[in-house]
Amino acid sequence: MSVSIDIVGLRPERLAVVPSPLAELGMALHALSEPGHHPGLQGWVTSVTARLDSHLADRMCEADFLWRTTFSDLFLPFAGVPGGCTMPGATLAEDLDLLDKLTDEQFVDAALEFTCALPYATPAPDVLADAELQRRALELAAARGPQQLRFGQRLLEDPPRIRAWLRQFLEDCDEAFFADAWSRLRHQLTADARHKTDLLRHKGLTEALTAVSPAVSVDETAGRITIDKLRQGHTVIKESSLLLVPTSLGWPHLMVLHRHAWQPVLHYPVGSPGLAAPPSVDQLTLRMTALSHPVRMQLCRNLARSTYTTSELVQIHGMTAPEISRHLSVLKKAGLITTRRRGRYVLHQLDVTAVARLGSDFLEALLR
Repeated sequence: MSVSIDIVGLRPERLAVVPSPLAELGMALHALSEPGHHPGLQGWVTSVTARLDSHLADRMCEADFLWRTTFSDLFLPFAGVPGGCTMPGATLAEDLDLLDKLTDEQFVDAALEFTCALPYATPAPDVLADAELQRRALELAAARGPQQLRFGQRLLEDPPRIRAWLRQFLEDCDEAFFADAWSRLRHQLTADARHKTDLLRHKGLTEALTAVSPAVSVDETAGRITIDKLRQGHTVIKESSLLLVPTSLGWPHLMVLHRHAWQPVLHYPVGSPGLAAPPSVDQLTLRMTALSHPVRMQLCRNLARSTYTTSELVQIHGMTAPEISRHLSVLKKAGLITTRRRGRYVLHQLDVTAVARLGSDFLEALLR
């Protein structure tokens, strides 16, 4: 599984690495709503939460599914401005002005993403003009709870009112806690953007994009970028730009905006505390499948304690040598055991480090 971006015909000047204050505010709101995703931010989350005004905290819960349940594209509004080449604003106010440039249809479509009622990567009817789509969206919102239903109703009935509410809320968040955080974070993000831009200029597209994340790969011959994620998606650059937007608060999330008719955006974490090269989704699937068989689990129990030859494992488990060899082959292909030769004997042993990482690798793949 992966999300791919067709970059055939992408001109170098159409690829930009630019921080976005609004995108970072979206990640800040997500971290405050889902601190369990971001153990490295626990101190910051605790500090902000402790001094948060109760009225603002209540408003934060009112539409938190825009940044908790989903990473709403409303926090990347520059991607939706017609023309496909708009850059993020240098300030939050400039980014919010770009948010105001989205049509009501674009705003509502992006805000309703949490309901899963509308197609994402393909053309969709105008929900503001389609009564059946509105009914379906509200039905799905109701399944998420009364708060989401109320928001959906207000959004469909009076989009300008919700737009004004959201802008005021984001401005209040800026005053309460984000301006202080942004004054510190923007330097790191600017430095990272400069570094990626230098890589692009001096070492080329592949070097710059693979430096973004080990989960990103580039096939310049085929003209395709592939982002290893537990979802399927595809978009085409055509005449638009490709934007890389760094975030200091986003790890382990690696987001790809591939909404129909919006310019593609790769929103990536910098300074990730994760592994330098986590396993791909396919490799992770292979490892979990390998461990799903009871015989292989028993073999792992033995191999975690000591090295064994195939013959010894045959004796322990009362199975034939070909049967044991097949199970060992599956475990080895999955990268869960190692083998070494000692004289005429081949010894097998569990790769304890790889197995110990499975839980964190799986969680990172889910959140990526």
